[in-house]
Amino acid sequence: MTSDVDDPTPTPVLLVDDHELIRAGLATAFSLDPSTEVIDQAGSVAQALQLFAQHRPKVVVTDLQLPDGTGLDIVRAVRKEAPETGLVVLTMHSGDEQIFAAMEAGASAFVGKDAPSTEVVKAAKHAAVSPRTFLCASLSAAMIRRMSGETSRLSDREQEVLVLLADGLGAGQIASRLYMSESTAKSHIARIYQKLGATNRAQALVTAMRSGLLSTMNPTGI
Repeated sequence: MTSDVDDPTPTPVLLVDDHELIRAGLATAFSLDPSTEVIDQAGSVAQALQLFAQHRPKVVVTDLQLPDGTGLDIVRAVRKEAPETGLVVLTMHSGDEQIFAAMEAGASAFVGKDAPSTEVVKAAKHAAVSPRTFLCASLSAAMIRRMSGETSRLSDREQEVLVLLADGLGAGQIASRLYMSESTAKSHIARIYQKLGATNRAQALVTAMRSGLLSTMNPTGI
């Protein structure tokens, strides 16, 4: 008689990302681990939910930003229908607000896309066995920042960049105005988004206005 521990059947995984190249890279990473198997791939919320209903995978790994919604829409829908499914959220914008939103939606793990693909595989394997716990390397630091109120604290240079973003300037124009390289300007913008828990300029500016970081804003900024 074979026990479940000795069961060689790999854990079925559904990948969701609107970029085919990212899906292919993740699929390759999972193929290197014999305990997991990517059974299908989706590029949107609607397709993901359709394929989930068709395959009923043990784990869903989803990007946060999708063409017809967000990965959190998938997390909420699957968590409601299948409580024991593992749900891993991936994102380029791993700010505190995204972390807490994923946790509150019912995700099993949260991984930034800057992490090695092996970390995504590890997160999926964790999610398969502990779907109702939340794994996130940055969670402790995010909790400390939330409690101390440091999440939205910008440096003087970041504040300057934020004001220029509010004026409607792009990264190249900001770089020229502040005498820095465009890559440095982009880094400042990404850091501002992260601190404000934003995924785009409009969200960052609205959050900045609400938190008092911007007293006035040119309407063209949004």
